Amino acid sequence: MTKNKNHAIGLALLLGLFSTLGPFTIDMYLPAFPEIVKQFDTTASLVQFSLTACLLGLGFGQLVMGSLSDVHGRRIPLLISMAIYAVSSIACAFAPNIMLLIVFRFVQGFVASAGIVISRAVARDLYRGNELTKFFSLLLLVSNLGPLVAPVAGSGVISMSKWTGVFIALALLGIFLLIMTKWRLQETLPTERRSPSNVSHQLRSYGVLLRDRQFLGYMLAQGIMIAGVFAYVSGTPFIYQNIYGATPTEFALLFASNGISLIIGSQLVGRLSHRVSEHTFLLFGLCLALVASIAVIVVSLIQGPLITLVIPLFLFVSSIGITSTAAFPLAMESQAHNAGSAAALLGVVPFVLGAVVAPLVGIAGEDTAVPLGVILFVSSAVAMLAYFLLVRSKMEVAHKSS
Repeated sequence: MTKNKNHAIGLALLLGLFSTLGPFTIDMYLPAFPEIVKQFDTTASLVQFSLTACLLGLGFGQLVMGSLSDVHGRRIPLLISMAIYAVSSIACAFAPNIMLLIVFRFVQGFVASAGIVISRAVARDLYRGNELTKFFSLLLLVSNLGPLVAPVAGSGVISMSKWTGVFIALALLGIFLLIMTKWRLQETLPTERRSPSNVSHQLRSYGVLLRDRQFLGYMLAQGIMIAGVFAYVSGTPFIYQNIYGATPTEFALLFASNGISLIIGSQLVGRLSHRVSEHTFLLFGLCLALVASIAVIVVSLIQGPLITLVIPLFLFVSSIGITSTAAFPLAMESQAHNAGSAAALLGVVPFVLGAVVAPLVGIAGEDTAVPLGVILFVSSAVAMLAYFLLVRSKMEVAHKSS
């Protein structure tokens, strides 16, 4: 990188902390799903809907936070969001029923989105081209520790307290990030590069991005794939614990192992980006996901042993690390003046689609993994279709015209 390497690593660590807020908000309470079902005397699908509400908040929140950060800079929206995050986490801990928990989870997800979208916008403020790919892989190395650590941390908290302790811990995390924003994060968007403060301009910015065929292709390919992961996130607490009899701690360790696969996938792209193009990595990741999802369906139908399910799921999640790391810099490369809005759109699609598919995993009950396999397969196939129709077809036309 042209910038000081130590500075880049330090910045990646700081931004990575904000990026992990999403995985911690999503994953940390997963081991408590069965306990929450019992405490509120409700259904698995309704508890999964609390995850859906959080995903919707994370998705739509990025549209708002991305635009606000383009108008007001990166620091102010982040400061306000972290303060609200701490308060909403405490509200989740003291929710008297499942419906209020769902409402508070939406608010929590909405403000947590600031950490995700603004950290990516800051990266685009400072880097571009191959430097952006390398820095983004470094950022993902830190942020992907979230899925690795969050369920294990949640299981540890639950072993020492009730599930409500998870949300108290998240409130403390929000306070810590508020302090880090105040004292460690410098503003990266100068006043002269900020967008006008009016709704019509922001809507036009989103319109321009959505009319960009290649940006749309990268956005859908990445977003649809990640939506499949949210089906995995929603379904595995019941599949591992109810079907295969795993304890909350065993589930947390199995779930956390896939954080390793995310890190492997993202670092593969970052380390080899100077030798292998991002387009090649993106296509490879899509193919790997398709093959892995077929394996999940087969294992689910024959009710194979746990290890035969864990392996293809590991490969599927690793494909997300590959596709996300490759697609993000490709999509952001030409978006210097709309970095916040572009990062927001790249973030909103996975969470909105994830919110749709998360409850579908339990539609056939808690004793089958077949819906999970089907959702992963459909996600992989549609993501690949979006890539070929919107990205590759335009590249071929451009190549012929040149």
